[in-house]
Amino acid sequence: QVQLVESGGGLVQAGGSLRLSCTTSGTIFSINTMNWYRQAPGAQRELVASITSGGSTAYADSVKGRFTISRDNAKNTAYLQMNSLKPKDTAVYSCNARIQTHWYGAVRDYWGQGTQVTVSS
Repeated sequence: QVQLVESGGGLVQAGGSLRLSCTTSGTIFSINTMNWYRQAPGAQRELVASITSGGSTAYADSVKGRFTISRDNAKNTAYLQMNSLKPKDTAVYSCNARIQTHWYGAVRDYWGQGTQVTVSS
């Protein structure tokens, strides 16, 4: 059983910073890409940032230069450092990881439960 748990969300004023963590646990052979998504009320889910197992990163245009995704492969953990936060960044942020639980198994998508980020003006 694989679990992803996000932490680090909260309420912050515009211009502030937050650091989200996504910790994985359970039977894991390898973790491929790890992603951070967000969904604001009434909006579609948006891919915010991605990082491959080799450390290559990609970002949504709306967060480039403000957010940084990273990962610690030894801890099976991904991070999202969010700086210069804006009210429009308010959303539930969820972690997604493509995980292979056994060497002989398929890669599957796993999701965390999400963490609320609220940015006040």
